[in-house]
Amino acid sequence: MDAPVSPLRRQILRDALAGASALTLLPIADAFASPAGSDGIRLPTGDVHDFDIFVGRWRTQQRRLKERLVGSTDWIEFEGVQDFRLLLGGAGNMTDNLFQLPDGPYRGVTVRAFDPQTKSWAIWWLDGNRPHKIDVPVIGRFENGSGAFYADDKFDGKPIKVRFLWKDIKADSRRWEQAFSPDGGKTWETNWTGDFFRIT
Repeated sequence: MDAPVSPLRRQILRDALAGASALTLLPIADAFASPAGSDGIRLPTGDVHDFDIFVGRWRTQQRRLKERLVGSTDWIEFEGVQDFRLLLGGAGNMTDNLFQLPDGPYRGVTVRAFDPQTKSWAIWWLDGNRPHKIDVPVIGRFENGSGAFYADDKFDGKPIKVRFLWKDIKADSRRWEQAFSPDGGKTWETNWTGDFFRIT
């Protein structure tokens, strides 16, 4: 016959079983969740769900240099609206952009696609002012909640590097920046920024 279990030992066993039961109730996905931002959101870290948090409608405040790669410090400021939706079962997405520039409305479409083998995104820009020409894609990825994407292109007939950055990502706001480099990436001139605020 087994010796009786003491009240203290019984309590220890009960607490251990309760803890084990609680652990089994946690979603399996939590074990692989990406780091959370300051407001508890899932930050993008380099997978097919990186842009999921961007889905929805956004108000945007934009700033664009009047002239690029000439040392200009004159900025044009304007507002806009962006509609962000998923494509390709979530492996792609697009944004429809309407900007209210001082000289009139301006439209553009961004298309993105994820490559699961390289864990990278390609991002294309289709300009409403040049509807039969799509820009060279910038390619890159997210790490620790921020994204950097690069391309080799030309500006005024000269070779440049292009950089897109996504940063300060929160549930209801985020920031985008575009920069050009005329010297192979040694120096960068930021020529366009956008701050986005979710419309609820």
